[in-house]
Amino acid sequence: QVQLVESGGGLVQPGGSLRLSCAASGFTLHYYTIGWFRQAPGKEREGVSCISSGNGNTYYADSVKGRFTISRDNAKNTVYLQMNSLKPEDTAVYYCAADLVPYCHSDLSKVPFGSWGQGTQVTVSS
Repeated sequence: QVQLVESGGGLVQPGGSLRLSCAASGFTLHYYTIGWFRQAPGKEREGVSCISSGNGNTYYADSVKGRFTISRDNAKNTVYLQMNSLKPEDTAVYYCAADLVPYCHSDLSKVPFGSWGQGTQVTVSS
């Protein structure tokens, strides 16, 4: 059974950092392209970052470029999203998603991610 589980969310002050984890079970994450998405209340889901299978090409939304870093630990079958210099507008539920397509895309909504986690809440507030 394919399963993705996000963790690492929480409450952080502006300027702080969090590291989100996306742990996979039932499949080997290395062979999958992984995307991170977020959705704030009343807003559409936004593609945040992506790391492709194989060569590990990465993509970042302009809103997070320079502040977020996506990485993969194949030994732990986990993908991470390191989030630094967090802003109140980063507040959202963050989801990871996986698919066998071997690419990311500048518009992550065009990647047909077939497996999704349940999400983890990130709140940036003083």
